[in-house]
Amino acid sequence: MKIGFIGLGNMAAAMIGGIIKKGLYQCNEITGSAKTQETAKRVAEKYGIETCTDNQKVAQCADVIVLAVKPVFLPEVISGIKNSVTADKLVISIAAGKSIEWLEGQFGKPVRLVRCMPNTPALVGEACTCVCLKEDTEDADKALVISLMESFGKASILPERLIDAFTGVAGSSPAYVFLFLEAMADAAVCAGIPRTQAYEFAAQSVLGSAKLMLETGMHPAQLKDMVCSPGGTTIEAVKVLEEKGLRAAVIDAIDACVNKSKLL
Repeated sequence: MKIGFIGLGNMAAAMIGGIIKKGLYQCNEITGSAKTQETAKRVAEKYGIETCTDNQKVAQCADVIVLAVKPVFLPEVISGIKNSVTADKLVISIAAGKSIEWLEGQFGKPVRLVRCMPNTPALVGEACTCVCLKEDTEDADKALVISLMESFGKASILPERLIDAFTGVAGSSPAYVFLFLEAMADAAVCAGIPRTQAYEFAAQSVLGSAKLMLETGMHPAQLKDMVCSPGGTTIEAVKVLEEKGLRAAVIDAIDACVNKSKLL
């Protein structure tokens, strides 16, 4: 079986790296196309896969086709490959804002199609990916897609009607976390810690906290209470965050993100 990537940007490269690292496919079983020869050459040299600038060539030789281009380019890309997408090929789209119905409409025929949305931590093998299936998706296709997506993080199946909510809580949320980390580091610098160490301390604390919640399965409120000693420093900081409306700000921000996603 051969997997082909149409588009070789950061997300596609992260997926290719994860797939090879997990041993799901060998280098000679992966191919890809890019808009420029420069990008194609760079990815080929880094991962040892065959690359080109011909989307149709990739679509013809691949059993699994991953559409990894920006949404604005999808109509042109699909138009160029749709005659090569036969019933024996599985198509995976990771483009934001384009529904399964829209994608199938562009192909102009029924297609074995799965829509996925990984987030940028895929670049370090820690993605959170939403997988949306058609009603007639076969179990073998579902298992294949999940295995691919879990090669570079965690993946969960959601009905497509919830993909905008997923965008708000996972797809876009790395930006919120980075903003929070930057603010934490700025505060640490104000308190006298050198900038480099401030970023390291903040990032490791967020990483460790997330891992603690995932591995213990404890409610975040319980974990928060474990840190908040009576009359201590942490509860004083939590009090200020509550006074400044941290919870409401986060909820409102995600709500705005979800609503914007629905308009794409």
